[in-house]
Amino acid sequence: MEELVPFLLVSANVGSIFEDPENLLEIWLKEFLMVIKRLEPKFLALHCQEVGGKDYKDSSKNVQEFIRALMMSEELSSFGKMKVYLDEDFNCREKFTALGSLYFVHNSLKDVQIWDFRDHKYVPVVGKEIYNGNIEHIGTKEKVKFTAEIVPEFLLQCKWSRKGFMRTRWRIGYTAFDLVNIHLFHDESNFVAMEECPSKYSKTRQSALGYALHRFSVDSLEKVPFFIFGDFNFRLDTKGIVQKLTKKTVPVYIKSAKNGEIEKILYKETGEGEKVVLTLERKVFDLNEQEETFSAKEKWLQEYDREPKVFEEQLFEFDISFPPSYPFTEDLCGKTYMKTRCPSWCDRIFLSRSALSLVHMSSHSTGYSPFFYQLIGEDVAMGDHKPVMLFCSLRCCTGTSHREMQSGREMILPRISVTFPASKMSPSSSRFIHVKRPGSPTRIFRETTV
Repeated sequence: MEELVPFLLVSANVGSIFEDPENLLEIWLKEFLMVIKRLEPKFLALHCQEVGGKDYKDSSKNVQEFIRALMMSEELSSFGKMKVYLDEDFNCREKFTALGSLYFVHNSLKDVQIWDFRDHKYVPVVGKEIYNGNIEHIGTKEKVKFTAEIVPEFLLQCKWSRKGFMRTRWRIGYTAFDLVNIHLFHDESNFVAMEECPSKYSKTRQSALGYALHRFSVDSLEKVPFFIFGDFNFRLDTKGIVQKLTKKTVPVYIKSAKNGEIEKILYKETGEGEKVVLTLERKVFDLNEQEETFSAKEKWLQEYDREPKVFEEQLFEFDISFPPSYPFTEDLCGKTYMKTRCPSWCDRIFLSRSALSLVHMSSHSTGYSPFFYQLIGEDVAMGDHKPVMLFCSLRCCTGTSHREMQSGREMILPRISVTFPASKMSPSSSRFIHVKRPGSPTRIFRETTV
């Protein structure tokens, strides 16, 4: 029997909300909980990065308030099962990632299990459990910090980096899937980012994400569909964007009096007035009409969103119809971008190609569209990163139709669909049935109408 489970995934770099807890934290929680109330998911996964903010040593009380407010909220009162993983041990530098993975299971959702990576078995999800501080000993998660062996060039310069990923594995009924929280490396200098395409920062992110995906494909675990979402720090092609925005200008280079290095570039229009169109510094990206240029209506920007294309054969993303998620100002308006970096879609939600078969792609009895992929709190202050959400219905096999048969008889495992989309919005699927007799290899048959 197939059950449709309202499924909500949220990616949120929450670092800045802990640095101004009196305002941002309250607004952030209000907007997030409004989404829960409106969509009424039965399974909620919130992946946070930079838990505690930059001053994580002094912000533990703010993190505790964040968790307490979620647990005490009316919107989550019907979620009697909860798993929270907060990597907060900043003294363990070789392991610390500042990742937080929060999962909430509605009371109406039965037969939910989580994989124990140490005991190699599924265990029932019961009650409310919070793991914080040093969580290295917790078996129901897998956590990896990217090391110098994975991305040596960048980490030699950023030895305090907290980038990495955290994976959990779930089973609802007989449908298994992984949820991966990930945080990739940022751009350090606008000048370096615009030297070439892909930039050295892009190559570093590709190396780290490629490492994670390869690890999932070669480890000893059963291969299951996965959803990977977090702060990928993907940036637009800075070199191409600057060339497009300044093609009718003349650059003026301003050098440092100390060492002669370029510290500022002014792109000026030719002719009377010599209006400055763009000012670039190491951490300054000041563009005239910046809000209009980077609005959701400007579809041409997606031409320069090149980093994810490297992984197109492995990962799927629903169409983006929202403006870049970073870097927003942290004032109460929350609609404008800071003039520090070229705005980009840093925060993303991707599916493995096999996970597409789990997503219900047509309208159903709830009256909602099949899925929503959008920002949360687009018009209010949510910190420098706007959270990104994906709401959909997950197709889960439940009941007795796929129960294992005993006494040497064949058991039919849940169907798996291999999807080959002609376009992002109109996938076509071939479905397969796995049949296994104990002690014999698994046989796979294409499902037909016979």
